[in-house]
Amino acid sequence: MRKNEQIGYLELIRNNSDYRRFWLATVVSMFGQWFNLIAMFVLIYRYTGSELLIGLLLTIRMAFFALFQPFIGLLADKVHRKSILIVSNVFSIIFVLCLLGVNDEGDIWWLIAIAGVLSFLHGAYMTAEVAILPNIVAKNELATANAFGSASWSLALAMGSAIGGFVVSAYGTDVAFLIDASTFFVSILFIRKIPMPQKFEDDQSQSLLRNGFQNILAGWKRIYSDRRLTKIVSAKASWNIAGGGIAGVFLVIMGEELGISDIATGVGIFYLARGIGTGIGPIFGRMLFPNSDKWMTLIGIFVSISGLFYLVVGLSFGYGLWLTFMLVILAHTFSAANWVFSTILTQQWVEDEMRGRVFSVDMLLLSLAFSISTSVAGWLVEYR
Repeated sequence: MRKNEQIGYLELIRNNSDYRRFWLATVVSMFGQWFNLIAMFVLIYRYTGSELLIGLLLTIRMAFFALFQPFIGLLADKVHRKSILIVSNVFSIIFVLCLLGVNDEGDIWWLIAIAGVLSFLHGAYMTAEVAILPNIVAKNELATANAFGSASWSLALAMGSAIGGFVVSAYGTDVAFLIDASTFFVSILFIRKIPMPQKFEDDQSQSLLRNGFQNILAGWKRIYSDRRLTKIVSAKASWNIAGGGIAGVFLVIMGEELGISDIATGVGIFYLARGIGTGIGPIFGRMLFPNSDKWMTLIGIFVSISGLFYLVVGLSFGYGLWLTFMLVILAHTFSAANWVFSTILTQQWVEDEMRGRVFSVDMLLLSLAFSISTSVAGWLVEYR
């Protein structure tokens, strides 16, 4: 095979053992994450019945994910990213087990606070993960690895949500939290065996905290110095202005509105649809549009099409559960293709020693948009 020839998904998994372990670590961890989230939704609804608190939960999760991103991105460029992956999983185990103590309405604020900490740790993992990926795969494997990783994340979302809804309904939230904690442990076992080479800037003698602001500002400057980066980072964040409230609060309460009696089952069904869409979007996107020169234009188009499908989702009530289910799949098919195309282009355009800071700004913008959107959506539903 020629060095620059793109490879297939099975070939990547079969031939690159480091990526295979890296992929398994992330998929196992993400699978448990959705048990975690479904269980949190159920506890809030069980003890408070408040849509506003559902929105607040999602807002806190994304706010903690967003506000610390500049520091996390800087950290991902200054210390070994492998260490970040392992440490974030260790602390995630500890805080997930703390959720076993949530037993009544008075504990909900404790649950929401822990959700914020877990989101911060997840943000650390994701930033280090996306920044280190180009150092684990070859250049001709990068697009395949990103598309496959996104599809696998989506499979974890789909299966984790569906099975999580069943587990919570049948066995309770405590079992879901124990499963989640075990997935973080399994993820650590995979990560510790992977060599992760990393380049650092020549000057590492300066204090990380003292020079933190200048280094974070460097990430912003790197994006705005390149009009291509500015456009794709802005496009990725723009979907979350409305999509955050829709994909978050709306999907949680939609099952109840459509007559699904058990909230865990309802949430699981529509997060399953979201997972299917985000899984097939990157695969079909790469299949239909292999020429990356066209991706800049397609990113904006895909954001618009995804929004149109969610508009139709809102009009589909009364026409059957399966119609709404299919429309949610289509909406997330296009939003996921946008996500993966923009991620691949950013990885290709940004040098290794700056990549963590650039992706942290990317995550910061989309997370802030998501947080605002879910807060407004939760308030509107609570007081509609």
